[in-house]
Amino acid sequence: MRKVTVAATQMRSRGGGDANRDAAEALVRAAAEQGAQIILLQELFENNYFCQKQKPEYYALADTVEENQAIQRFSAIAAELGVVLPISFYEMRNRAHYNSLAVIDADGTLCGVYRKSHIPDGAGYSEKYYFSPGDTGFQVFDTAYGRIGCAVCWDQWFPEAARIMALRGAELLLYPTAIGDEPLNPALDSRDHWQTVMRGHAAANLVPVVASNRTGTEVEDDWQITFYGSSFIADEHGAVVAVADRESECVLTATFDLDAIDATRNAWGVFRDRRPDLYRELLSLDGETAE
Repeated sequence: MRKVTVAATQMRSRGGGDANRDAAEALVRAAAEQGAQIILLQELFENNYFCQKQKPEYYALADTVEENQAIQRFSAIAAELGVVLPISFYEMRNRAHYNSLAVIDADGTLCGVYRKSHIPDGAGYSEKYYFSPGDTGFQVFDTAYGRIGCAVCWDQWFPEAARIMALRGAELLLYPTAIGDEPLNPALDSRDHWQTVMRGHAAANLVPVVASNRTGTEVEDDWQITFYGSSFIADEHGAVVAVADRESECVLTATFDLDAIDATRNAWGVFRDRRPDLYRELLSLDGETAE
């Protein structure tokens, strides 16, 4: 029996910098006090969601892995509290820029870095201006409390990403997120769709899912986005076992027995009965058989 307690956190931006990092640290400490061993913070939590507008001055927000203040700070916190922390940050590597996730183990060491693979480009979400497509592939990380698969926001809409991480042995799937309304159509509310898609990842792969989203309204010139919170944790059957409301800053926790889930997954046979020889069309964009 290998039991692990995971946490999803949810917070609003304070405008950026130390104020945001202080708020994130408070949530991590609160989660650890509740027994959480793997604690997820939201996407790009160090700053406002700067991708609303295309502004060259925001390139200055990027740091290398070695220089990023959040990675430095939360590495020390992870070691102090004995917790695993996936830390979302704006990465600069030579001339390239990425939307990245540094996974810090419970002793404060860096397990590795994942770079967001799917980069959206829409009104209010102009990420292609700031980020190159990630080049790491979908990764899983061996941590003190289990093998975790981590992807970022728009990645969560693609079942292929979840399946690859599950195939590589992920026992938990974690998605830091920044999603809310649409500046050109504020009436469009994708929250239920968003949750349903990820619950499907959990159910199809029999792997629990943890999602942390922003909350609050962030204004950029004549644009604004109200992030709809609703962070949640789903079990291996896709059932929601903990969920936040749209506005509150909070910590959600859930405990899973990874060995029991593994036995359930094996009993279902969804990986045993796969037919990868019939899935070649997935390698194409148009559904025609890939060469």
